[in-house]
Amino acid sequence: MQEIRLDFQRDRLANGLKILTLEDHSHPIVSYQVHFATGSRNERPGITGISHLFEHMMFRGSKELGPEEFARIIQANGGTLNAFTTVDNTTYFENLPADKLELAIRLEAERLENLRLTQENLDTEREVVRSERKLRVVNSPFGLLIEQLFAIAFDQHPYQWPVIGWDHDLRRLTLDDCLEYYRRGYAPNNAVVVVIGDFRTEEALTLIEKYYGHLKPQAPIDAVPAQEKPQRGERRSIYKKVSQLEAFFAGFHVPGIRDPEIFPLLVLSHILSQGRSSRFYLRFVKTGKAVEAKVEAEPPPFWPMDPGLLQVYAIAAPGVKIGELEKEIWDAIDEIKEGEFEEAELAKAKRGLEASFVMGLQSIFFKGLAGGLYEIKAGDWGMVNKLLKGYEGVTKEDVQRVAQKYLSEDNRTVVTLKPISPQENELLGPME
Repeated sequence: MQEIRLDFQRDRLANGLKILTLEDHSHPIVSYQVHFATGSRNERPGITGISHLFEHMMFRGSKELGPEEFARIIQANGGTLNAFTTVDNTTYFENLPADKLELAIRLEAERLENLRLTQENLDTEREVVRSERKLRVVNSPFGLLIEQLFAIAFDQHPYQWPVIGWDHDLRRLTLDDCLEYYRRGYAPNNAVVVVIGDFRTEEALTLIEKYYGHLKPQAPIDAVPAQEKPQRGERRSIYKKVSQLEAFFAGFHVPGIRDPEIFPLLVLSHILSQGRSSRFYLRFVKTGKAVEAKVEAEPPPFWPMDPGLLQVYAIAAPGVKIGELEKEIWDAIDEIKEGEFEEAELAKAKRGLEASFVMGLQSIFFKGLAGGLYEIKAGDWGMVNKLLKGYEGVTKEDVQRVAQKYLSEDNRTVVTLKPISPQENELLGPME
């Protein structure tokens, strides 16, 4: 595949703010992104969910802006905006007409410096997030199973708790907790600004210096306290809830984004479960044994910074015993370990991963996201330019090796859904 290169320019203000710029004059638009190196991995028991809560708080107004006024101004000027929180980072972005770049820079700097942190705003957004948690996790078919999977698989690392947080922590978060988190996490020396699109670099740097240059750096955010120790045996758990279907969710510890072994792991996941010609689909879904059978792995730049989990899950079709389905899933993975797959499957998986990345690069927003997230997670945006070669270089032996190395029973955690009646569910108490 033809090499594709992004050539960001990296600059840094005296206060530690990193800036990545890349001019692209093909369309009169710009993407302005602010990536903070703080996510749920930077939390601790007692304040889980504060990173995601802060994403909401950042739209509640500042010294110059009223609640939700930030969004109204951007939209009134022809732009779109959003934000997201992950285990590793919190990101805010605006995609807007090129002549409105200064507006985005000014508004982002304003709320970074002068966010309106009040008890009223905290109480309002706390309830919004708790409702979101109830909708997306508690009331979803498998949300609580996935939470339990991570809680059991990790006993050292902060990846053990969900990005949205535990409800008992959300209820107890104080304004002082928020002020301390804001002071440390939302500092210029803990952020990467990305500007990409139809602009002039020197003009953008002048504007960023104008609006951000006076902000003071803060003490570095606390380092993640512990790395996960190697798992020395399978961990299993049963989760009981009202359900019409049986399912299991499993996780295998795998390396973080800096490790080149993520490429054969991604190819492995595609061979097993990407599309209607994949092994899992043909063997389990098409034959009526499973409603769904998948391997979940986020391709970079979304792959986690630290060692995380490669997830394998299956939802049994009615009448199919989950234990039997699970055994067949592991048998299918064992075939990969033994090298029982074709070069054509390998080539197809690699092409799919490469094509997905190249298609993403048609968007200046995704280009900026890729550079910014790699800078946050790996300290080097230039790793973006190694992605295609990473996929291209994967061999059959690489896939076989990582399957043997990581997809072992000792490295596996499994949570099985056991359906129960509404009466039994009542006896177990409320779900959070």
